[in-house]
Amino acid sequence: MLAMLTAMPSMAQYTRRSYNRPVAPYRAGYQTSDPRFHSPIGGYFGLRLGVGASVVNADDHQLDGGSPKAGLNVGFAAGIQVAPATPLYLESGLYYIEKGGKGSHNGSYTYNMNYLEMPFLVKYQHNFDRLTSIQPFAGFYGALGVGGKIKEKDQRLSYNSFSDNAFKRLDGGLRIGCGLQFDHLYAELGCDIGLANVSHDDYDRAHTSSFFANVGVNF
Repeated sequence: MLAMLTAMPSMAQYTRRSYNRPVAPYRAGYQTSDPRFHSPIGGYFGLRLGVGASVVNADDHQLDGGSPKAGLNVGFAAGIQVAPATPLYLESGLYYIEKGGKGSHNGSYTYNMNYLEMPFLVKYQHNFDRLTSIQPFAGFYGALGVGGKIKEKDQRLSYNSFSDNAFKRLDGGLRIGCGLQFDHLYAELGCDIGLANVSHDDYDRAHTSSFFANVGVNF
């Protein structure tokens, strides 16, 4: 991520031309499939805002939150082209994501689990024209729990979601989805599939999963 951020300023003058646009001749670049142009490696920054629906699936009925809970997603993304004239990009970023779930074991309760999440994705860009492209992506993510409450409504109790009696702070798993870009405008649908066991119990397992829809801009 640091290497990508360090490289971005030097690529800023090429970003608008190399991402979703034909590039002008570049004397020190590499030859593309079109012999009229030379293409430097492209990159981009993006801002994201959206909503998600998440659940917590657990073996222990007291921890299971299999009913969806809505939450907010906000963050930024940064991508860099794998190689000149190749429609593959490596993307990472940092997001604040609200996950959790709802359940009803001996009363109704809600899990609020807020994370700082960093994805590592491979994105393929297929251009329909000079301004429009579809961008399927796949990869993995790591997340750190930074806050949240478990609320037991019937008992009117509230306590930390990441306490010893609840969930672990560290999470991780797979991320897949697809984006659509028109000029600088960007929208995406995707899902996080949690693979890490977020339960403290050695005999029971719990996993987060979520579906999200984000909009934003790329520069």
